[in-house]
Parts: sequence; C-alpha cells; structure tokens
Amino acid sequence: MRADALLFHDDFRLAPYWWDAAPPETSRVALPPSVDLVIVGSGYCGLSAAAEAARQGASVAVLDAAEIGAGGSTRSGGMVSSGQKLALTDAIRGVSAERLGRLMAESTASFDYLKRLIADEALDADLQITGRFFGAFTPGHFERLRRQGDLLREKTGVTAHVVTRAEQRVMVGSDYYYGGILVDEYGGLHTAKYHRALRELARRCGASLHSHAAVERIERTGTRFRVHTARGKIDAGQVLVATNGYTGRLLPFFSRRVLPVASYQIATEPLPPGLMEVLNPGRRMISDSKRNLFYTRPSPDGTRMLFGSRPSFREIGERAAARILHAKMVQLWPALRDVRITHAWKGYVAMTGDKLAHIGERDGVFYALGCNGNGVALMTYLGQRIARTLLGLDAVPGAFGEGPFPLSPGGMASTLIVPVGAALYQLDDCWNGRVRGALS
Repeated sequence: MRADALLFHDDFRLAPYWWDAAPPETSRVALPPSVDLVIVGSGYCGLSAAAEAARQGASVAVLDAAEIGAGGSTRSGGMVSSGQKLALTDAIRGVSAERLGRLMAESTASFDYLKRLIADEALDADLQITGRFFGAFTPGHFERLRRQGDLLREKTGVTAHVVTRAEQRVMVGSDYYYGGILVDEYGGLHTAKYHRALRELARRCGASLHSHAAVERIERTGTRFRVHTARGKIDAGQVLVATNGYTGRLLPFFSRRVLPVASYQIATEPLPPGLMEVLNPGRRMISDSKRNLFYTRPSPDGTRMLFGSRPSFREIGERAAARILHAKMVQLWPALRDVRITHAWKGYVAMTGDKLAHIGERDGVFYALGCNGNGVALMTYLGQRIARTLLGLDAVPGAFGEGPFPLSPGGMASTLIVPVGAALYQLDDCWNGRVRGALS
C-alpha cells in the first residue's frame, strides 16, 4: 500500500468534491405554523416539487433532517441520461408492452424536461451533453453491449455507436476494455451547483426551506396533517415524502420498499496539462459492464478525474474506500498512479424491488421514491409530476404512478441483503477477471 502522504493530497477532505463550489446550506428560518404542502426531503425531487407547487400558488415548506443539499443529490456522479438504464435492466421484465412504451417515453421526457428547465430558468448547473462510453470488461460483454446498443436504438431512439477495441482509445485512453458502445444522448452536470440553483428557484417561487428539521412523526388530523419535527410542529394540508436513499424508518410502508445502497467516489487533484486529453479525449461519461462497475467522468472544468465504484461487499469508511478506489482507478488508467486524491465521499442510492421509481399516495401521504442510480433527470421530472398530481392539476400521475409499489427484500433486511448481493457481484466479476486473464 502506498504511504498515505503520497496518496492523499495535503488538502484531502472527506466530503464531496462538488461542495467546494456550492456547499450545503444551513437554513434555520422559523417553521411556518401552517402550509398547504410539507415536503420531506430537500433533494432534486423535493425541490422540483416545491418549485412547481409554489409556482401554482400553494404555500410550501421543505424539511430536511440535515443541511439543505447534504444528501444524495449532491453526492452522486452527476451523470444525466434519457432513461437508457431503464431499457437495460430487469425493470422491463413483466411490464406490458404498452406500459413499457410509456415508461420509456416519460424517461425520455425527463431528460428533455431537465434541459428545458436549466435553459428556461438560467440555472447554473454546468450541464454538458458529451455522451457516455460503456466499456466491455470481457469479449463476451462486448457482444452483450452490442446487443444492448441495438435495444437502446429500438426502445429509446438514442444514437448508439459500436466501438471496437481497436477504436476505443478515441473514447478512453486505456486498453482495459474490449471495446464497448457510445451513447450520444448522455451528459453530466455539477451536482451541487444544480442543487443550489434548484433551491434558489424554489425560493423565488415562494417555497420556504428548513434544515435540521428531522421529521419525527406525521399525524393525521381529520383532512389535514400535523408534522412533528425536531424544530417544532407544522399543520399541513398535504405531505410529500421525497427522501429516496435517506428515507429511514419513519414510515414503515416506504422503508420496506426502498433499499439504501452506499456508493463511493474519489476526486483527483488537477491533472498535469494535456493528460485529460489522453485519458478522456471527449470529456465523456464512462462506465463499464462489470456487476460492480467503474463509473468515472471529468470534473465539469476538465481538470480532475472523478471515479466511483463499490470498494467492498460491506460498508467501510471513506478514507479506507479511497485507497481501494484509487487502486481500481489505476487499473483503468495506469498514468494516474502518482496523482493524489483530494476528496473521498459516499452517498446512498435508493433501490427498489422492481428497479423502477414510484410516485403515488399511501394513506393520504404522497411519495416519489426510488431513483435506482438514475435520479438526476428522472427525480427532477417526477418531483414536478407528483406536485401537479397532488394539486389536482394532472388527472393521472403517469406511468411511474401505475401498479403496486412492491416490497423490497433488501428494504426489510438491508444489513444482510446489501453485503450478500455485493459479495455475489464481486464473485461474478472475479470469474470474469479470470476469463480476461486467460485471454491476456
């Protein structure tokens, strides 16, 4: 193991790189005694819902247990798509062709909605549509990715290019992969800048935001609710739960349906001049075909490499994770061996039993949950959709509001399910690694 003094930068921080430019916010504004809508959770979904509801004339209070912007929204990789992941997961199994078509249409609409919202509201988000390269870990994975590219073109209408191993250095300056596919309709943004812009938008529309206001109990009082928080009580006409990977145990119906899974990332110090052009010439988003995949991208200013993966089959500290992630990053890019790490962090992704996001209402409480690692555009869009639904502006909530919200075995036993699942993923990757070794 390299000495920590060589691996970690002098200014190393256990915090997201994104927070340097737009840190989370403490907002101890007094809670209003009564509002039309209380939103629990200040992520992209909650803020999008707040902006839409307030724009429509509702009085809105957004509550967060921690600082505004300290949760999963600003801890992700900031990759943005039009729903390609949905077409490539088991989520489509058992779904009727008619509903699948509408799910894909709404997923595509979420990408368009995000771009339009950022442009129309002049949101400072560093959105860049540069494409995403999916690398094949083995030759067999290359054939699978080729088929998935065909499926993407058919189901979503995106532009997907097959990239052979001989051509892949145009995408990624490495021989680690056996080719892959490039999807043009993919991009990235600055997670914390976008979050800051959304909370500014919500306030401009009239919503109030309240940090350190953990919700302790939601009590039905006739046709209204009394929301008990760590900072007092609020009377609310309606309640929306938009907590995703930070849902906790407050409402058992939701906690049994959402599994929080930790995702870890690191950021490098600024790279030497010209190195980014070698490693990632197109400044693209990059991930691969492993179960425990690598996902990586340049920082929006193009100076640093951001890299994520799951470092262990159980949760570990971010500093220990950073050592493992650095070693994984060097497998992909040996040229980064002597580049130091400035940031390491983790965030929780909300996974559901059917790998679909869900919006709807349970016992009078509305919800929008389950980003499944694809939340930047989708949860922004679903926040707006559920706000219009609960205000009675849309007759139906859309395809993500149909059907049952199934129990998640992991949501009921996450301390067991996540480590076991991660261990099985690692075994699968190890087997495929042996296949790679036999081919070397």
